[in-house]
Amino acid sequence: MKITRIEAFQVAWSPNDKPQQHSAFVLVHTDDGLTGIGEASPMQGGRASLGMIRDDIVPMLIGRDPLDHAVLLDQALHTLVKLGPEGALTSALAALDIALWDLKGKLTGLPIYKLIGGAWKTALPFYASIGGNGERTVDQVCAVVEQRLKDKPAAVKIRFDNNRTQLDADIPGDIAKAKAVRKLVGDGFPLAFDANNCYSIGGAIRVGRALEELGYWWFEEPVQHYHIKAMGEVAQRLSITVSAGEQTYTLAGLADLIGAGVRMVQPDIVKMGGITGLLRCAAVAHAHGVELVPHQTQPMIGHTASLHVMASLLQNTKPAEWNDPSTRTHVVFENPPLPVQGLFHLSDAPGLGLRLNLAELAKRRVG
Repeated sequence: MKITRIEAFQVAWSPNDKPQQHSAFVLVHTDDGLTGIGEASPMQGGRASLGMIRDDIVPMLIGRDPLDHAVLLDQALHTLVKLGPEGALTSALAALDIALWDLKGKLTGLPIYKLIGGAWKTALPFYASIGGNGERTVDQVCAVVEQRLKDKPAAVKIRFDNNRTQLDADIPGDIAKAKAVRKLVGDGFPLAFDANNCYSIGGAIRVGRALEELGYWWFEEPVQHYHIKAMGEVAQRLSITVSAGEQTYTLAGLADLIGAGVRMVQPDIVKMGGITGLLRCAAVAHAHGVELVPHQTQPMIGHTASLHVMASLLQNTKPAEWNDPSTRTHVVFENPPLPVQGLFHLSDAPGLGLRLNLAELAKRRVG
């Protein structure tokens, strides 16, 4: 089997979407008539990653055996490493890696979790990841949490998505929202708080102390992600679990976070080298005795790929992330993944198990 063609393109879900709201898809075709599907990080619509794929990586892959995908993509990484080994490059490789694992599954007739080594469970709980709470009032935050509880999540994470250039902008208001959500769900329900990098060290300590008293499970990215020592300092000074890693793109970067004192890491499959990359992250986390709780906000391809990895991990300690739900992406999939009674169910279908509606996808392609 040889790779004959690779398509890398944006998908516009609505005519009114801004370019940065587009998804970044990859289709890898072979001479056997099989097609693997992958997805890159959607930052700025994934344009930088898609450009790298089309202009630099595709010529390296045409005519090659897709079963050699780890070798092929490591060759591509080291060929292009001087562009910067993080961000757009590793996201491009992630999209291709997911597509090549999908192809491997379709060739063998096996789901990806079987190829990885088997699943501990194929019905996975999720936590509702609720964004945009920085701009909401306390009552509005409670209203959206109450709505998401109808999906029967195993936990809830409130995200603030604030402007990163305005640190500590409304600490009393943030704490008030955290208190209101705790009161809404009750004392025993698992909660998490994602600061989205919007506190100073002092501000993070102040908020973290409040979260400890409220019984929150984890405190995500309280300070700027690139201040690794600061992230580690906050982690070591608080008893609540401090997590980070969704903006970490290399194994060395992940090791630096762990070395600084972070004890829960959250790499993202569409940023950190795909399925191969996330499995390597799992090995690093396991070797250091820290929790691996993958970040993932892409509702279809990225989400499903992440579930396959999570299903295979013995040290899977937390539910899978499910972002603010939207039906607008469903139309290009014949079987969009949705939870049933609080669980996502992986099928035994080959590869990712997703079936594209190519006619609907064609209508939404950009470029």
